[in-house]
Amino acid sequence: MPTTAATMEARIAELQDRSLLLLDDDQALRTRLGRALESRGFQVTTAGSVAEATAALSAHLPAFAVLDMRLDDGNGLKVVEAIRERRDDARIVMLTGYGAIATAVAAVKAGAVDYLSKPADADDVVKALLATGDAPEPPENPMSADRVRWEHIQRVYELCDHNVSETARRLGMHRRTLQRILAKRAPR
Repeated sequence: MPTTAATMEARIAELQDRSLLLLDDDQALRTRLGRALESRGFQVTTAGSVAEATAALSAHLPAFAVLDMRLDDGNGLKVVEAIRERRDDARIVMLTGYGAIATAVAAVKAGAVDYLSKPADADDVVKALLATGDAPEPPENPMSADRVRWEHIQRVYELCDHNVSETARRLGMHRRTLQRILAKRAPR
């Protein structure tokens, strides 16, 4: 049964600790998503860099975190690790504009509970933060065949330590073809 906005807000209101750290270097997204999460009942602290997030963590450890993967001054996985070292029960969701299976696996291994591609809807973020481990609902818009292919290529590329020649050899494709695929954004 789908989760309604009222149901999610009621679950948030029942929480004892509604503190949330939102880390993203995109000012517009950070502001929009921060306001949306506040309107749903979270107490949001925003940060635009790994350094700002680290400073915010020294002041208060949040119960929830929504973190961007790639930032100008580092990687959001460092912040996941910093939160996990001091608070095991924190619920962390990773966001990225460069979605790939390998980076999703790395995020979950570091301690994130979910991994969402940008632009993420606030309701999707809240659903991920409040998920209890039940089987997730099937996606309304599953990945296209082009996206599945792109994800596979990204995974092999990550496993080959970003070596284009080795990745092309393992995938059985021409190096220039692979370079063109890697230069494009992920298909929907």
